[in-house]
Amino acid sequence: MDLRFNDMAESFNEQQKHYEAMVEHIRKLKQISGSTNVDNLAFAECIGKIRIEHKMKGYDFSLVTNPIGPEGENEEKPLCLQSAQSEVMGLSDRAKATISKGTALIQLIDWLLRGHSQMAEQVKGAAENYQEEGRLCDNLEENMKEVRRAKELSQRYRQQAGEVYNEAA
Repeated sequence: MDLRFNDMAESFNEQQKHYEAMVEHIRKLKQISGSTNVDNLAFAECIGKIRIEHKMKGYDFSLVTNPIGPEGENEEKPLCLQSAQSEVMGLSDRAKATISKGTALIQLIDWLLRGHSQMAEQVKGAAENYQEEGRLCDNLEENMKEVRRAKELSQRYRQQAGEVYNEAA
């Protein structure tokens, strides 16, 4: 039983790490573009500013660019454009990882939540005395509280990573 809770905690921590990295990439992208709106995960405005500043005709989620000079020749990408491209690629990778990790995590969480009553019976059967039973039951309830919290956060992370994809489209 403890192994399942540990698996869930590790998976959640990995998803949270991916999510936080995604948010950090958005923050850096906003910083590169000079955006003042840093309170949300919207980043299309940043891409638009970069596109206008560098006279780009289009962009995609990976911000692939080939700057063309006034004579039609390829130019070296400006450092800020290279940085933006790197941040968008990192953002893409972290959004994918957040969604991917969330899929397996939600399955594990749902399994734990469905098995709550069965685990409570196992705990009662494993306790050698009333005091130990109380401690084990309290521990199980605390673990289940954390599972519900992880489910709520995980769903939010997945939703926000999905919104990042939708905004990029």
